[in-house]
Amino acid sequence: QYHTAMLKHSYIKPNSMFSIQSKKIAVAAMAFFIASVSIFVVSCQKEFSGDGFIVTETQPDLTTKISSSVSGFVTDETDAAVNGASVQAGGSSTTTDKYGYFSISNVQVVKNAAVVTVSKPGYFNGIKTFIASAGHSGFFRIKLLPKTNQGNFDAATGGTVTLTNGLSFTFPAGAVVLASSSSTAYTGQVSVAAQWLNPTANDIHQTMPGDLRGLDSLDFMRTLTSYGMSATELTGASGELLQVAPGKKVTITFPIPPAANSSAPSTIPLWYFNETNGLWKQQGNAVKSGSTYVGEVSHFSWWNCDLPNATVPLTFDIVDAANHPVSGVYVNIVPTSTNSWSHAGGYTDSTGHVGVLVTANAQYTLSIYGNCGTWGNPAYTQNFSVGTTPVSLDTIVLAGPSIANVSGTVECTGAPLADAYVIMHNGYYNERYAVNADGTYSFTTTICSSSAPVILVAENLSTMQSGTSQTFTLVSGNNTVPALQACTFTIEQFIHYSVNGTNYSTDYPADSIYHGVNTQTTPLASYVYGSGNAGTSSVNFSFTQNSIAAGSTQTLLTFYANGIPDSSAALTGTPVVNITEYGNVGEFIAGNFVCAVTAGPPPGTAYNVTCSFRARRRQ
Repeated sequence: QYHTAMLKHSYIKPNSMFSIQSKKIAVAAMAFFIASVSIFVVSCQKEFSGDGFIVTETQPDLTTKISSSVSGFVTDETDAAVNGASVQAGGSSTTTDKYGYFSISNVQVVKNAAVVTVSKPGYFNGIKTFIASAGHSGFFRIKLLPKTNQGNFDAATGGTVTLTNGLSFTFPAGAVVLASSSSTAYTGQVSVAAQWLNPTANDIHQTMPGDLRGLDSLDFMRTLTSYGMSATELTGASGELLQVAPGKKVTITFPIPPAANSSAPSTIPLWYFNETNGLWKQQGNAVKSGSTYVGEVSHFSWWNCDLPNATVPLTFDIVDAANHPVSGVYVNIVPTSTNSWSHAGGYTDSTGHVGVLVTANAQYTLSIYGNCGTWGNPAYTQNFSVGTTPVSLDTIVLAGPSIANVSGTVECTGAPLADAYVIMHNGYYNERYAVNADGTYSFTTTICSSSAPVILVAENLSTMQSGTSQTFTLVSGNNTVPALQACTFTIEQFIHYSVNGTNYSTDYPADSIYHGVNTQTTPLASYVYGSGNAGTSSVNFSFTQNSIAAGSTQTLLTFYANGIPDSSAALTGTPVVNITEYGNVGEFIAGNFVCAVTAGPPPGTAYNVTCSFRARRRQ
């Protein structure tokens, strides 16, 4: 018999009142963080029994595609916005802006397991999975975990690496090979980058990969109750990626969270995360030993100790008193019996829609929270029961002091701007709202007290300009914001270069541009990367950051680009970069340079380069 299962999420504090309006909503496919039940093919079926019921299942369809959209915000481990992270969904890609925001529209994704992947050097990939459906888009808040080196061992002799939280890895002798060639043994020091994810943590819904759906040993879809996860990467002395050698096993010891220890079974299935299809896959088992689980794995990625569960879908919508959808509201669904430490939920999408998977034949409490960064009592609660068929709750109407209706205009010297958006920072999170064709905007948000100061700024993509940020205090009810200007500062980013007279251009936001700083060098080194999203151009270069300021010159260290075919291209002489702009972090760095490069084939071919650039500083 399986234990009660839910997807894990955190609380966010509110102080408000809600009412409920009786109105049944259709059972719809889910479209964000944790989506609805999968649509299955009919080729393979089985009966799954437990808690006195039997469910006939088929294996999921993971080939049918649908056009969908996804957006969200990316932060690092300190909750700071990540600028310039690469984001991939389906066949489309983009980068996050200075607010950590990304958006990909009208992309073909797998309907029952759409995957969005965020990557940034030095961090484990942030990956979310959702079930795509017409009329709903995915929305996520993704927190990236750093690839922190937790210890080293000699590949020839093996060794043990243990984290302070109790996560541990024991490697036998000769158990490491190059990831690029499983037949090539690696000898030397091995660095182990690892993170343990506590499934009872407040931010688990932001840090964990996927949506805690997985394929069991027979490839049937399950939702999972996690008792602990890990992310691991092995690298050699020169930074080369490593893996476990064929035929070898590494012992992993997972700490069990105290809140989950009493319900932890003596044996539990192990699951690894497949970054391609966005689902966990069952492989092996772990045995409980005191307050830990101990198991063996034959390769490294994300690993998870989970109980699988048969599920049914739960759906509802959230609106305000005027029937306007409320986006970005956090919903938490907690079982009232076993495994009370685990819960289901997610953020409403732009239509106010909520869709989750819950366990059949169980009882729950649904709670709704405001967009606050601290704990507190829920503003609205409702108890309900789940049988073996889909559940549709009444439409929930947000009312009272927690609801602020916000409206205003975006303009430039009195003229309304259409191709713009408004960013609101509420003290904890960034929110992004579209502007209508007449330059107006309106949205409904939650506040956590009778009044709440927020920061608002407008940006215009047509002119690549922004305005000065404004502080405004929201109150319950209607709020009219003074006109926001979006033509004060340029937000243009570009890399324009030529190679032997052939011009290349990378321009944000159509293309991706990223700036970073290598803190391991003396002096520090800036690097700039640009990539055409259509695959038409790619360029990256680096330069010193010695007393850098507008008007300074820096030494160019590297230059690689389309038009120079050899990745081993070498600079001739000591070219310099003229820094023409150097703002604060979040503002801009700009400059230009001329250099000569030799590369092949044939070896020694000369390439003359000119380049000018402007990128938003992230460090």
